[in-house]
Amino acid sequence: MAQPLSYLVYCRTGFEREAVAELGEACAELGLNGYGQAQPNSGYARFVLTDIDQRPFGLLHLLPWQKLIFARQLMLIIADLQLPEQDRVSEVVANLPGDLRLAEVRVEHSDSDHGRELAALCRGLQKPLEQSLRDRRQLREGEGLTLHLLLTSGRSGMLGISHPLNASAHVNGIIRLRFPKQAPSRSTLKLDEAFLTLLTEQERQRYLKPGMSAVDLGAAPGGWSYQLVRRGITVTAIDNGAIDPALMASGMVEHLRVDGFTYEPRKRVDWLVCDMIDQPHRVAQRMAVWFSRHWADHLIFNLKLPMKKRRDEVQRCLALVEKAAVSSSLNCELRARQLYHDRDEVTVYLGRR
Repeated sequence: MAQPLSYLVYCRTGFEREAVAELGEACAELGLNGYGQAQPNSGYARFVLTDIDQRPFGLLHLLPWQKLIFARQLMLIIADLQLPEQDRVSEVVANLPGDLRLAEVRVEHSDSDHGRELAALCRGLQKPLEQSLRDRRQLREGEGLTLHLLLTSGRSGMLGISHPLNASAHVNGIIRLRFPKQAPSRSTLKLDEAFLTLLTEQERQRYLKPGMSAVDLGAAPGGWSYQLVRRGITVTAIDNGAIDPALMASGMVEHLRVDGFTYEPRKRVDWLVCDMIDQPHRVAQRMAVWFSRHWADHLIFNLKLPMKKRRDEVQRCLALVEKAAVSSSLNCELRARQLYHDRDEVTVYLGRR
């Protein structure tokens, strides 16, 4: 009997329940029956498909990865593996369909304490597996699918495939960013990742141009403002706290010591960014006001999640923002993702189409 196929996502450690609930709901909307599997603190979640009798390749396009909030990566698991220590590569190759054409191979581990212990083994298997697949003429860079070998231990793993247009382009689903020495705080990486993850390349070229204007709510000490300034965008920084002196010396930042929840801009701006620490529903309400009153064309903001019912709170906040946009007859694009540089939070983009 053939092994059931499974969708698998990587996620932030501790968010497996949210990831598997989201994955199961997305599958149900597509009429795909099955059951979820989520081991706490594993860094991944799985939905086993129980009534699929078709070839796996057609399933790679059904579930839209970009609409998943808690998923860093999306793939289809085609085999669970028991790996002999002496020749793991041969066992992997033996479980591959012979007609599978690959553009890339990734030997990966989850972003958990246990998973990171397997990093050296992953690196050691990468090149031998690539060479074996080249010898079989299954790997030709630039054309085909991506093969994932997710190691769950030194003796076990999962073999999956993903389509480059419906999955993360990064190993382990993680964008590795270097912290700029000039940045005032490490929170700067969150906005940098948000631009790379929530906007397409074409949108970044169109929406992040020198000479644009922005407001940064909860700006101190200036980590998010730094990302705007480095792109040539002038910033009004709203916070009662101090802004980094070097950032102020750029001449592109105006600092106002006022409350971010009551501040109203003097004129319309291109961007509003917000990393205020407050109840997510309160932040979402303020973002809805900014968008519905046409104070900003594009918004990126963080929702700090509660300890319980985190996914419910995200859905509640997104529904609030979307309702405000629709009631204002605004054609909008709403995207949300828990980024690698986020913690117990979700980052949201809201923009005009």
